[in-house]
Amino acid sequence: MEQGGKTGIIFNIQKFSVHDGPGIRTTVFMKGCSLQCRWCSNAESMSPEPELGVIRERCNNCGKCLKVCPEEAIRFDDDGVIQFNRDKCSACGECVAVCSPGALTIYGKQVTVEDVFKEVIRDKSFYESSGGGITVSGGEPLRQADFVAALLQRCRQAGISTCLDTCGYATPDKLKKVLAFTDYVLYDIKHMDADRHRQFTGLPNDLILNNAKVVVASGIPMLCRIPLIKSVNDTRRNITETAQFLKMLGNGIAVEILPYHRLGIGKYQTLDKPYPGEAFTPPSPEEIESARRIFEEYGVPCTAGG
Repeated sequence: MEQGGKTGIIFNIQKFSVHDGPGIRTTVFMKGCSLQCRWCSNAESMSPEPELGVIRERCNNCGKCLKVCPEEAIRFDDDGVIQFNRDKCSACGECVAVCSPGALTIYGKQVTVEDVFKEVIRDKSFYESSGGGITVSGGEPLRQADFVAALLQRCRQAGISTCLDTCGYATPDKLKKVLAFTDYVLYDIKHMDADRHRQFTGLPNDLILNNAKVVVASGIPMLCRIPLIKSVNDTRRNITETAQFLKMLGNGIAVEILPYHRLGIGKYQTLDKPYPGEAFTPPSPEEIESARRIFEEYGVPCTAGG
């Protein structure tokens, strides 16, 4: 597979991650996701295209950005406050370059496999000492399967362990293409009921559940991660059905519960988007423990993350 010439859109590279697979890892966040989960904490991950982020509290309305915008997408309103026309904005980054207060940023950039590999390889000694490596997350990595497969192949050639963090919503052929260079899988399951899954993510879950079987059939170790949201997927029935499904899959699959939180609200504000999870509340420690025990009752090892 040709590697260096392939390009992808990422929105972050996070060093020294300890919650995205075994050991110390570098997590590469791919931009774009097919699901639109209402509780998502990464608003900047959803669109596949680069986007302008505006941190309003930092803006001093100096107007420098207005002067350099080639699309004329920036103006002063009647109160002298800078406003951005996102329909015109091309996310070129010209405004970011002149913003002294640091109020502007671009979420997303095009990179090559070698661009990312050079960042990942720098911490190889930490991977070797901790059993870590690279994790590709998102958004949804499988939307850019060719790039991700080439990146993981490049890392493997350098002796770096590879991990895929996926929601599983992709065609099986894209999944298999990436699995060919994957050592470990983090797999999200949001809900077992197709209608409820569509209600809260925008899409049904049949492809996701079928692809979980594809991962298991590959023999690659898989950890199932479940976001726990009150009044969405925390019922005994849903947790029981999830446990039964994972038990049926076999292969000693374990579960990590990820309790819902509101830490991503600020990112929606930088994109001038309403936060879709306003009605959700985090589960209590007792509710988390109750869910964990149900998985254990079915012989599915379960821990609770943060």
